[in-house]
Amino acid sequence: MSSASLLVELFVEELPPKALKKLGDAFAGVLRDQLAAQGLVEPGAVLTPYASPRRLAAHITHVAERAADKAVSQKLMPVAVGLDASGQPTPALLKRLGALGADASAVPGLKRAMDGKAEALFYESTAKGATLAEGLQKALAEAIAKLPIPKVMSYQLESGCELPGWSSVSFVRPAHGLVALHGDAVVPVEALGLKAGRETHGHRFEAAVDPVVLRDANSYALQLQEEGAVIASFEARRAEIARQLAAAAVKVGGGSVPIEDEALLDEVTALVERPNVLVCSFEREFLEVPQECLILTMKANQKYFPLLDASGKLTNRFLVVSNISPDDASAVIGGNERVVRPRLADAKFFFDQDRKKSLASRVESLGKVVYHNKLGTQGERVERVMRIARGIAERLGDATLAAHATQAAQLAKADLVTDMVGEFPELQGIMGRYYAQHDGLDASVADAIEDHYKPRFAGDELPRNTVGLVVALADKLETLVGMFGIGNLPTGDRDPFALRRHALGVIRMLIEKDLPLGLDALLQDTAAQFSGIAGFESSRATGELQDFILDRLAGSLREQGASAQEVEAVLAPRPQRLGEVPKLLAAVRAFAALPAAAALAAANKRIGNILKKAPEADAHVSELLLQEPAEKALHAAMAQVVPAANAQFEAGDYTASLQTLAALREPVDAFFDGVMVNAEQADLRLNRLGLLMSLHAAMNRVAQLERLAV
Repeated sequence: MSSASLLVELFVEELPPKALKKLGDAFAGVLRDQLAAQGLVEPGAVLTPYASPRRLAAHITHVAERAADKAVSQKLMPVAVGLDASGQPTPALLKRLGALGADASAVPGLKRAMDGKAEALFYESTAKGATLAEGLQKALAEAIAKLPIPKVMSYQLESGCELPGWSSVSFVRPAHGLVALHGDAVVPVEALGLKAGRETHGHRFEAAVDPVVLRDANSYALQLQEEGAVIASFEARRAEIARQLAAAAVKVGGGSVPIEDEALLDEVTALVERPNVLVCSFEREFLEVPQECLILTMKANQKYFPLLDASGKLTNRFLVVSNISPDDASAVIGGNERVVRPRLADAKFFFDQDRKKSLASRVESLGKVVYHNKLGTQGERVERVMRIARGIAERLGDATLAAHATQAAQLAKADLVTDMVGEFPELQGIMGRYYAQHDGLDASVADAIEDHYKPRFAGDELPRNTVGLVVALADKLETLVGMFGIGNLPTGDRDPFALRRHALGVIRMLIEKDLPLGLDALLQDTAAQFSGIAGFESSRATGELQDFILDRLAGSLREQGASAQEVEAVLAPRPQRLGEVPKLLAAVRAFAALPAAAALAAANKRIGNILKKAPEADAHVSELLLQEPAEKALHAAMAQVVPAANAQFEAGDYTASLQTLAALREPVDAFFDGVMVNAEQADLRLNRLGLLMSLHAAMNRVAQLERLAV
């Protein structure tokens, strides 16, 4: 069987830029997988996806012209059904063979084999391998059907390309061309009302020829670049843009660097076919506006790359990725500068207008902004966050911290009603900090206004000061408790209020800052701020929410490398100071490495099972009722070991506490070997149960060790 490279291209109208890379990878991947499933792709074949604004394509090496024939074994029916008593075929068997294109002459060649408990008849034949035309037609239909299309369009087919029964078609964008080349031969396939050929189109304005007639599959990328002025590969185009951006920044000088933004780079790559980076500028007076505003408007609205100086400060230069390369680029540069100027002027206007009113004067307006139909307005929410923040601050610090935290909580949402944040919601918090600084507020308060949204995503930094930490914690707790209290819980992949993210934020702040705050107390105090709200249930806001937070913590610890057993052991006692969890986990890991760990964990599990069946037991032990040598020895060992382990626990040395308890292994083993716990004499039984209860309590202070038992 001969093999060659295969090239398939769909030529379409401009594809959605934010989805282009995903569409290109999906189209090529499914096409390759479907061909491979039919035996048409040889081992070692290389897939190269292509995606530009107006095309999706795939290049696959070592594609066979026809798949190899395959031996096929088909079960027909049990022998008892297919053959009569004399061994002759029954009508049922003959009918089944006929459906497979065979007749009675095939009966002697049927294979007999056990199928479960009964012997069955199998018909063995050779299936012809699929031709490339057959296989590609099927693979192409599958690749189109499985595209992750954000939104489908329906459009009329072009005149002259209608297929029987076709009048319109649905696809991500109208398709105008189909190329399918195996080596230098066209593969006769059809898709979206189009018949495959070897012609495609290059750049709208700068192609040297149109159409581009492809010589063979392997010349696709080179011909498109040389004749069509198109870099077909998404990755190659992206790398070229990054190279040109860096080169342009060096040319500007002064240590300039383009702003790093992977998503923006991807989007711009999806907007151009032949990138040409140009340097533009704007008036320096706009630099008086906070650079976050200018950067956002240039990136979000214009897809420009702002230039930063060596210290990370915005300059008045920016880079444009143009899709054309004229000999004189001055018109393109001037056009982009004219376009960006009104945007920057709007930002400056908003900034100037917003500063005419203090943040404090805007707080009243939050009472007119609905937060949630069951939880009231943003103004009511701010009042709750203020009280929560004040309570946390009083536990963590002095009157100054409480005053600053209360003030920051009161002003944290005030920038939501400013013109700038109304235009650019992404700047909430950031603008609040600038306006607080303009109002002459304490630096810790200004920083806290910006930082109270942190951490905003996985890996984000925590608030930079204690005031910000307090307000961020209060803000997230208010959201979590409020939503859980009214039953607005995340389900499946739906989490519109980002409760999972808020829970992880609370966890990170409590652990990484090792805050001396109990989780249950925090939830109870927060829930108290919702008293009087109809439909609010404290049990959901505390119990269910605590389970939710600990579940998020368990997942986070497992992602960091802890085993499920270790995590369960540490979290089963429901630790309240989450800042202690890393130390508890380290102690459990150290204990698990000890030779005595397995035996003690198993014994602890056994003790737990015994105590579950003895609700009458208490931790009281009478030395007068200790009769067996093993129970006396265990009691004596506990008298020495447990106080020392408890002292280490109280000192926060959890690793030493567990290692001290490991000395009880031998007396515990001896106890279970030589003592009948459930003695017939009630006082002896209760005394032994009391001894085990005392032991169980001592061993489970750090973690629930039975969870380590295999």
